[in-house]
Amino acid sequence: MEDERSRLCSVWLGSETGILKGVSLSRKQAFNFCNTRHLSREQEARALCWGDHAETELLVGSRDGTVRTFSTEKGVFTEARRCGDPEDGCFSGLATFGDSLITCGDGGTLRVWREDRSEPVTELNAGKNVSRMRQNPVNRNQVATGGKETGLKIWDLERPEKPTFTAKNLRDDWLDLRQPQWVRDMAFIPDSRKVVTCTGYHQVHVFDPSTPQRRPVLEAAYGEYPLTALSLPASGNTVVVGNTHGQIAMLDLRKGLVCGCLKGLAGGVRALQCHASQPVVASCGLDRFLRIHSLEDRELQHKVYLKSRLNCLLLASRDLEDAGAAAGAGTGTSEEVKEEDEDEVWDAMEQVEEKPKRKTSEEGGEEPQKKSKKKRKKGQD
Repeated sequence: MEDERSRLCSVWLGSETGILKGVSLSRKQAFNFCNTRHLSREQEARALCWGDHAETELLVGSRDGTVRTFSTEKGVFTEARRCGDPEDGCFSGLATFGDSLITCGDGGTLRVWREDRSEPVTELNAGKNVSRMRQNPVNRNQVATGGKETGLKIWDLERPEKPTFTAKNLRDDWLDLRQPQWVRDMAFIPDSRKVVTCTGYHQVHVFDPSTPQRRPVLEAAYGEYPLTALSLPASGNTVVVGNTHGQIAMLDLRKGLVCGCLKGLAGGVRALQCHASQPVVASCGLDRFLRIHSLEDRELQHKVYLKSRLNCLLLASRDLEDAGAAAGAGTGTSEEVKEEDEDEVWDAMEQVEEKPKRKTSEEGGEEPQKKSKKKRKKGQD
């Protein structure tokens, strides 16, 4: 049954092909929730968020500007709503605030929608080339935006006339040249007003709107490649960042030092999320794998191959291992999760051995001639 399959899932992912994928870690199964007859690139899933606190509704932001509502209890899409034009760009963020829906496109248009209205009740311009929009999990009327040559901005949606905080760019370098800025992701640090960001120039910055300083209060760097995603563990003292070369690291937000690295990835990271109560982090990206790492010993706990390039993921707030324990056995079609699928593919490939080269008749005829010449010289002597 569809409803039983969706209740089993504790991890949700959106793919480039427009398929919503659910993974049950407790049963080692993965499911596809979509109508395969009408798949297209225009339905590419770009953003995911929960529609309610009970996590019975899942909102999927598509490339064509449509927001689809998926029921995790019924296992089907129940509603689709147009929340933007393709001209506004793809979704860079999706969130809910009460009965309202918050959308932001990479063109910089941030809108607030009500269920009873077809037009947005609030619309503002967050700048050009917005890479990410994130909501404050505590003060849900606050959102942060940032992008390429668009610095960090914090907005109060109850007073959307101007941002409550606008970050200032870094100081010029030692050659007095302006430093470029490219905010790729951000998160609100719990129990404070600070915001941490990662950039396309492998930098991690911490901003504190409670102080007069608009430049970062902490600057750190990791690796040599652009950072694409970050997430905060429940403790809040560290941040997990990932880059375009599949490298994931944990950085200390107090000193800006690298605490450790998570291994096993083979492609660029597109999404990271730390669980709200468990010390684990989920990652996905271009190598089509969902990976669950432990933040305590940094070991790989789960590795799931999902056949499509993945854009975004969303974790349930309940225990990931105990999801669906009370549900009955599902009878629908599913994909068995194989932990080390990559190694099995290599093992199943036919081994090709190079045959030793045979000596040609010409090569074989030269050696006896050389030996005969040596014998003749000996006989003449």
